Amino acid sequence: MQFLDSNFKKAITPLLRIEGGYVEDADDRGGATKYGISSKSYPNLDIKHLTVQHAKNIYYKDYWRKHKIHKIRDFELANEIFDTAVNMGGITSIKFLQRALNILNRDNTLYNDLVVDGIMGRNTLFAVSKVEARILLKVVNGIQFTSYLEIAEKDNSQEKFIRGWINDRVAI
Repeated sequence: MQFLDSNFKKAITPLLRIEGGYVEDADDRGGATKYGISSKSYPNLDIKHLTVQHAKNIYYKDYWRKHKIHKIRDFELANEIFDTAVNMGGITSIKFLQRALNILNRDNTLYNDLVVDGIMGRNTLFAVSKVEARILLKVVNGIQFTSYLEIAEKDNSQEKFIRGWINDRVAI
């Protein structure tokens, strides 16, 4: 598969570096993973023998394009939504974005409040175009950070992942 989207090309290399190779950690809720592709999300895929190219194809089709991340013009914001989609799920990442957009528009002067449904639709994309990307990115990261804390506080087995999540996943 040829990737025509230059932002995807810039985003995939650091993502694969963070995700690393094959891991089978009993505490990882995703099960066995390779390049961040989990056996929980892809139960019929031979995770252990997954190639980098196959992982890239999955990320492009099932994350970048499916969740319309390619329609976000600001690279840093698109990259963060993509990275969050990989780590927490595509719907969750779009919900974080929609919540952040609603927080930044409490007076409803820029757009109508969004339904937080995890779908990157016309209204969400319009709202993204009306907010300064740098500020939106910070609010999304705040929501993401809080979510990671809640996960670790609710389940002690997840505490060992918190430093990596914060260091690798929360952009500052």
